[in-house]
Amino acid sequence: MFFWDQHKTISSCYEMLSRKVCEKYQLTQMEYDILIFLHNNPRHNTAAEIVKIRKSTKSHVSSSLKNLESRGLVKRVQSTDNKKHIEIVLLEAAIPIIEDGIKVQKEFAKTVLQGLTQEERRICTEVFNKICKNADEYLKTGGVKE
Repeated sequence: MFFWDQHKTISSCYEMLSRKVCEKYQLTQMEYDILIFLHNNPRHNTAAEIVKIRKSTKSHVSSSLKNLESRGLVKRVQSTDNKKHIEIVLLEAAIPIIEDGIKVQKEFAKTVLQGLTQEERRICTEVFNKICKNADEYLKTGGVKE
């Protein structure tokens, strides 16, 4: 399917751009992605939410969080009223990585959206959101249509 093949091109472009930051700070792509995710989604700051929203495996997220914690980039904070609820908090040492990551995201957006009008960008966003919603609904229902 054309869409399937092309989405990999977009992902590869983003990974190529972010590789500079990964190499600079000696991070895996998953570690980098988690730091950026936590910055961009402060309300979704548990390992379970990272797994759910990013569609990552528990084992990859867990090992990446361990590495990030051992490097002093994040810390785990246990809830006082629910011992099972552990939030992941970005630490000050992660700020330079986040700043470089934000630059990468801006460069990525500029690269992939060049030549598109504002209206085309709006339509692209609207269509992409619908595609993602359809795929998410399919995953939630296990492919069973109501």
